[in-house]
Amino acid sequence: MEEGYAFAGVLWEPPGESSWVFVTLSGEDSEEIRMRVPQRRGFGSVRVAVTVGETTWNTSIFPDSALGSYVLPIKRSVREQEGLEVGDVADLVIRLDVG
Repeated sequence: MEEGYAFAGVLWEPPGESSWVFVTLSGEDSEEIRMRVPQRRGFGSVRVAVTVGETTWNTSIFPDSALGSYVLPIKRSVREQEGLEVGDVADLVIRLDVG
């Protein structure tokens, strides 16, 4: 596992009916990740481990061309366990899984 990126992000959901909730990484972190992980998986995704509060899980971040950044999906179970809702600011750490 690589070193982590610590940041605070606002939980948001896309317009329309969706059960997905995301946090957007900064443009600076996204650019660094693009340079560090030139070989990405399907849909341009990058495998990561994420920690928010007391919860850690494995997932992927996905590029969002409209935002020019990666977006991180936040699982419902994590949101419930950590008491997070859309619009809340969460302190997160992501670690790249380049192995």
